[in-house]
Amino acid sequence: MEEQDIMKILLIGSGGREHALAWKMTQSPLCDELIVAPGNAGIAQIARCIKIAVEDSQAITDLAVSEKIDFCIVGPETPLVLGLADQLRTHNIPVFGPSMKAAQLEGSKGFMKDLCRKYNIPTAAYERFTDKDSANKFIDRLGAPIVIKADGLAAGKGVIVAQTIEQAKEAVADMLSGNAFGHAGSSIVIEEFLDGEEISYFAICDGENLLPLASAQDHKRVGDGDTGPNTGGMGAYSPARLITPAMEQEILEKILTPTVSAMKSEGCPFTGVFFAGIMVVNGKPILMEYNVRFGDPECQTLMMRLKSDLVDMLYAAATGKLQTIHPEWSDNPSLCVVMAAKGYPATYIKNTPIKNLDAAGAAKNVEIFHAGTAQKDGQTISIGGRVLGITATGQDVATARTNAYAAVDLIDWPEGFCRRDIAWRALSSSAAE
Repeated sequence: MEEQDIMKILLIGSGGREHALAWKMTQSPLCDELIVAPGNAGIAQIARCIKIAVEDSQAITDLAVSEKIDFCIVGPETPLVLGLADQLRTHNIPVFGPSMKAAQLEGSKGFMKDLCRKYNIPTAAYERFTDKDSANKFIDRLGAPIVIKADGLAAGKGVIVAQTIEQAKEAVADMLSGNAFGHAGSSIVIEEFLDGEEISYFAICDGENLLPLASAQDHKRVGDGDTGPNTGGMGAYSPARLITPAMEQEILEKILTPTVSAMKSEGCPFTGVFFAGIMVVNGKPILMEYNVRFGDPECQTLMMRLKSDLVDMLYAAATGKLQTIHPEWSDNPSLCVVMAAKGYPATYIKNTPIKNLDAAGAAKNVEIFHAGTAQKDGQTISIGGRVLGITATGQDVATARTNAYAAVDLIDWPEGFCRRDIAWRALSSSAAE
């Protein structure tokens, strides 16, 4: 792409992931103007925000056409699963994000597992069920612990790791009755429990070519030491401690490259980002799940480390020219601490003021990415569960963590909380060496 080909860009989403993408995109000489729908209070400081729900594909398409958008990036999974990318492409607008059919990789856990089985991609043993009796027989055969997953999208919550056979059967009854996750749980996947350590690996694809990005490790549970209920993610760091050149090679050769070929063979070539949830069991990577968007809070850590032009990279993926891109990454690790509203992931307090953000974000090597925020009467207020992602870099993980928590401690928000041990695995392993 020539330098003069500057673009009017539309980004869909309102979370910390989208703020990090917007922050990086506005640094690109290719970005003439950035519009974000719906955005948040942090994004509004660097882009024009237009209040449209991410699920409203028609309103988003109308906006893209009326604003003469040159390029659209879809942040969250729901609009992709609903077919937003297809709708935009009918108007000849290049889109970074998979088609509705390809988005099934995340939209249907059954589709993803069946693809792995058919194309010999390493994943946990599983079966799919729509009736309780067959599911219960399979549970009796496999034993516990065992993993029960709603087939459809359940806002990151459709996975139960049952420690006993009784818990597993309860989860099955709850999902198939529609009580737990509505329509998303009308079909379920039951799979063996893998005992290992999870890492996130990212690569982008233009339908044909695969470009490896980087790894991160998320912290799903709400409390220090990985205790308490699962959340959308309480923090992350990049690169993940277990990733080595050999492990990366194995992920690319045995998981990601075969997936690119498989999706082409199935008639739904994949354009967008592969976010592979990998379980490392006895040093071997096994695919747990695919997401078809950047992770949140992993995206925040990746954007802090990326030295190359993000717009150039994503546009090349959207237009089938990924082989021309060679991204550069900082060797310095990055770390993101999520500040959430007290009570999250259950019922949480909303509409509370957050102060001193400017001072907290002024530190060198620190960026504060907004998620569940809005502006009201000149103040930043919390409107979501996960509210801020305080992200920092450093010469090593320990320094990145010190920098991030120093910024956290400057934020005046009594109704917020965070985990104090992000990257504990990486730091306890390096202390042990």
